[in-house]
Amino acid sequence: MLKWIIRITFILIGGTLGLLLLPQLYDLIHLSSNPWLNNPYVSVLIGAILLYVLALLLTDYLIEFLSWMEDRLLKAPIGDLLFGTLGLIVGLSVAFLLNFAVDSIQLPVINAVLPVLLTITLGYLGFQVGFKKRDEIVQMFTANKAVVQKKKFDENNPQALQQASYKLLDTSVIIDGRIADISTTGFLEGVLVVPQFVLTELQHIADSSDTLKRTRGRRGLDILKRLQSERASAVLITEEDFDDVAEVDLKLMRLAKKMDGMVVTNDFNLNKVCELHQVPVLNINDLANAVKPVVIPGEEMHIVVIKDGKEQNQGVAYLDDGTMIVVEDGKSYIGQAINVVVTSVLQTSAGRMIFAKTK
Repeated sequence: MLKWIIRITFILIGGTLGLLLLPQLYDLIHLSSNPWLNNPYVSVLIGAILLYVLALLLTDYLIEFLSWMEDRLLKAPIGDLLFGTLGLIVGLSVAFLLNFAVDSIQLPVINAVLPVLLTITLGYLGFQVGFKKRDEIVQMFTANKAVVQKKKFDENNPQALQQASYKLLDTSVIIDGRIADISTTGFLEGVLVVPQFVLTELQHIADSSDTLKRTRGRRGLDILKRLQSERASAVLITEEDFDDVAEVDLKLMRLAKKMDGMVVTNDFNLNKVCELHQVPVLNINDLANAVKPVVIPGEEMHIVVIKDGKEQNQGVAYLDDGTMIVVEDGKSYIGQAINVVVTSVLQTSAGRMIFAKTK
């Protein structure tokens, strides 16, 4: 079917070109006196036959080219195609306006060639600019939209809210739930941003067939609802997305760079990746460790050993906040309340661990 469409198109183009160009060719080679050639129907027929023969030679190559183009277009993100098309329209519009100036030049060659060159060049440049500057264009509009939405959330003090920074929430920190308690205390200033791709991932978790995952996902949605109802400043849900990136964590980092914001998470690996990409991070676990009571070597503690440790004769106990205490030679005291002396403290973004020995 496609072959015949191409061939019929070539026939129509050939007939049109034959009607327009062949009479001039006859004058050039002194054949215009021939009554058969002066007939316009003959010129149309000759042009159609010539282009049909050319179509027979080029049809297969054109079909392969169209298939290749179709495959590239289907794989390209819809956002890139949209902005590239808008850039192409702008470029062609500029070329159309410049062609009016070209028409004023009374030079046959320039009048014939320059409009074509302008159309091709400006159309190509417009498409490339729209295609490659998509993120900057979207950022310009989303930034303005965010300012407007922030003003709606706090009409009494819009200036202070406008100067607030963006805090982008990760899926893990929403499910964790401590972000809501921190927000209630007022220590987390600025605008909390929840991207739509994070909400989508949260919804997939809430719809999971696994009971544990489903419970965690629903808890995350409840936490978001609580943040929206209790938080004094804005909770912004943005539709900004990156179709060329599949991983949610990478999307979150790119969005944080675009919005000049910070990623809020308790994911240790995401924390490290953000540091590599020089994206500011607020780690809830770091905050929790920072507000825990300070424990120094030599301090005495009263604990209950509840299980044995990984190493020989070790016992393990826990503080009320969940901090693990590893007791040297504490295996024989399992189930007993004893006094221990702190020997060292290990603190990382993943948590705090205290090493002690029996007094």
